[in-house]
Amino acid sequence: MTAQNFNLFSFTGKMKILHSTWIAFFITFVVWFNHAPLMMVIAETLGMDKAQIKTILILNVALTIPARIAIGILVDKFGPKRTYSTLLALGSIPCFMFAFAESFEQLALARFLSGFIGAGFVIGIRMVGEWFPAKQVGIAEGIYGGWGNFGSAAAAGLLPVLALWFGGADGWRYAIASTGLISLLYSVVYFFSVSDTPKGSTYFKPKKSGAMEISSYGDMIFYIIMTLPLYATLSLLTWKLSSSAGANLLTMPIAIAIHVGIWLMYAYNVYKIIHLNYEHLQQPIEEIHRYKFKQVAVLDLAYFITFGSELAVVSMLPLFFFDTFHVSQDITMVQAGLLGGSFAFINLVARPMGGWLSDKFGRKLSLSVFVLGLAAGYFGMSQITSEWSIAIAVLLTMSCSFFVSAGCGAVYAIVPLIKRRMTGQIAGMVGAYGNVGGVLFLTILSFVSSSLFFIIIAGVALVVLLAVQFIDEPKGHMAEVLEDGSVEMIEVG
Repeated sequence: MTAQNFNLFSFTGKMKILHSTWIAFFITFVVWFNHAPLMMVIAETLGMDKAQIKTILILNVALTIPARIAIGILVDKFGPKRTYSTLLALGSIPCFMFAFAESFEQLALARFLSGFIGAGFVIGIRMVGEWFPAKQVGIAEGIYGGWGNFGSAAAAGLLPVLALWFGGADGWRYAIASTGLISLLYSVVYFFSVSDTPKGSTYFKPKKSGAMEISSYGDMIFYIIMTLPLYATLSLLTWKLSSSAGANLLTMPIAIAIHVGIWLMYAYNVYKIIHLNYEHLQQPIEEIHRYKFKQVAVLDLAYFITFGSELAVVSMLPLFFFDTFHVSQDITMVQAGLLGGSFAFINLVARPMGGWLSDKFGRKLSLSVFVLGLAAGYFGMSQITSEWSIAIAVLLTMSCSFFVSAGCGAVYAIVPLIKRRMTGQIAGMVGAYGNVGGVLFLTILSFVSSSLFFIIIAGVALVVLLAVQFIDEPKGHMAEVLEDGSVEMIEVG
C-alpha cells in the first residue's frame, strides 16, 4: 500500500497534513460517540427509561445530515484549516453541556447539538484532496477516513476505563468532559500546524455559496430530486421522536411545526439551487468547465449502502450475536459486544485498502467489486443461525465488513476528482447520504427480523451496483479558473 513519495511514517509535507487531519477526524468521532459506552451508567444517574435512551441515540445523528451539507459549503468558502479548527472548538461546548447535564432534557439538547461535530469528516476530504495527487488521493482519503473513523471504537474501549480511573458517581462526567477538552486544545494545535494548500497552489472557491453549481438544466432537476431524501430523513427522525411513534419527546403540535419547518427549508434550498444556477446557465458552459451531476448522485447512493449499512449494522450487531448464540452457545452480552465490534475494527485496514485498490486498478471497477461483495456478505449474514459456529459467523461478518469499509474508501477516492472548488459540498452531500442510509436501515430493522434486515440491505446493494455502472471513470483533467482569469488543469486520472 505504498506509492511514489508516499511514506506513511513521514511527518513532513503532505504526510504531516494527512496525519494532523486524520487525528482531527479521530477526535471528532471520539466526541460524537463518547456517550455510547457509558450510556447505561448515564441512564442510571439520571433515572432514564429505555425510551429515553433510544431518544438520545436518535438525537445523536439527527443534526449530522444538515450539518454535513452546511460544513461542505463552509469548507469550500473558508478553507479546511479555519473550518476544522472552529468545529473542534465549538464542538467542545455541547460536549461539556452533556457531561454536566442534570436532567434528561438538558442531556437531550446537548446530544442533539453534538451531532454537528459528526460533520467534521467532510472537512478533511477537501484538505486531503488539496494535498495529494490523483494517483495517491484514494489511499490518502482511505487512511484519513479509516483511521479517523476508528475514534468511535477508541471511545468505546477507553472511556469506560477513564471513567473508572476518575472514580465515583461522576466518573462518567469527567471522562466525557475530558474528550471536550482534548477537542478544544487540538483546535489550536490544528490551526497552527496545517495550511489549506501546498505552497504555491491556489485554493479554488465556488463563485457563489448556498448550493452547488451544475452544468445543465437537466442536472439542476436531478440535483433537486437528490436533495429530497435528505429532508425526508429529517422528517422521519422527527416522527421517531414524536408521540405518534411512542418516543414522546415531541408533542404532536411541536412535531407538526418541525415537519413544516423542514419542508420550508427544502423549498428554500430548491430556491437557492435555481437562483444560484439560473444566471450561470444562461450562457453556454465550455466543455472543460462542465461536470456531470450523475457522478455525485451515484456516489450518494454508493455511500448510502456502504457507510449507511455500516452505521446500522454496527448499532445492532452486538444484540444480534447475543440473541443468536446466548442460548445455544452461552455467550454473554460482553462477549457479544466484542464480537459485534469486529465489524468496525476492520475499518482501520479496509478503508485505506479500498482507496489504494481504486488508485491502482480503477475507481469504477473497484467500487463495483466492493458493492457486489457487500451484497454477498449481507446475504450470507442473513443465513446465520444458532447452529452456526461462532468463529465462522464472525469470519463471515468480518469479510462482509471488509467490502463495506473498502467501498467507503472507494467512494471517497472519487469525490475529490469531480470538481475541485466544490469538493467540500460534494463530500458533504455524499456523507449526508451515509447518514440517511443509517437512519433508514435502522428504521426498517424496527419492523422486520434480523435475517430479513440483512436480505433487504443485500437487495438494495444490488440496485446500487446497477447505478454504479453509470458512473464515469475519472480521467484526463478538470479545469479551474485562477483569479487572473487563466485556467489551471488539474489531473484526475
